[in-house]
Amino acid sequence: MGTVAGTRSSPSAADGCTPGGAAHAARATAWLRDALGVELPDGLLGLALTHRSFAYENGGLPTNERLEFLGDSVLGLVVTDELYRSQPNLPEGQLAKLRASVVNMTSLAGVARRLGDGGVGPHLLLGRGEETTGGREKDSILADAVEALIGAIHLGCGLASASAIVHRLFDPLLVEAATRGAGLDWKTSLQELGAARGLGAPSYVVEDDGPDHAKTFEAAVVLAGTVYGRGRGRTKKAAEQEAAEAAWQALSQDAPPLDG
Repeated sequence: MGTVAGTRSSPSAADGCTPGGAAHAARATAWLRDALGVELPDGLLGLALTHRSFAYENGGLPTNERLEFLGDSVLGLVVTDELYRSQPNLPEGQLAKLRASVVNMTSLAGVARRLGDGGVGPHLLLGRGEETTGGREKDSILADAVEALIGAIHLGCGLASASAIVHRLFDPLLVEAATRGAGLDWKTSLQELGAARGLGAPSYVVEDDGPDHAKTFEAAVVLAGTVYGRGRGRTKKAAEQEAAEAAWQALSQDAPPLDG
């Protein structure tokens, strides 16, 4: 049975054989226990980590997409409830922006990379095509896996335990987002702060490296002719967001600009 902090799962949580085999199950179980204090039935955890590419290459196994669908709803409910209670003076529109600043692919992928020792990526079950094209670092795959894990924890351990995990992983992001006023994205937040500081609108210089199927993007954000932040990512958007965040933090703390 799945457990979190003494909470026992229902008998219906068991979910057959682990797609990746006993070795994968043991590694994934140890990782999840260390990362979140969670133990799930092997089959349920394996299912949460099974990308459709692996499933299709192995005879049409079940994928993590149904668990992702469930986890997305659990995550949305818990985050919305927290925002409603913690921000009593914000109107609906700003609450929606705050939620969107946290419940999005980039934020979820960031959670996936920080989860435990090494993140979610090394424990995913991927097909050969995704494996060779950097699937373990793709934001979309990592974000989906986090939602699938939340869905699996809900099934294996109950809503209360899943809610506690969501609070643990996402409350710090909500607090950080609230410091940006309406919870806007970093690029918009930087644009507003740059205008307030008389620096004008930011511009982004982006370069890419690597083969087409596994490019890495590097972005520098420039205000008033000076570089204030740099970022890297698997997509141009992700690199720009990281650069904007670095610049916003630097301006907020009155740190000196980077060398151009």
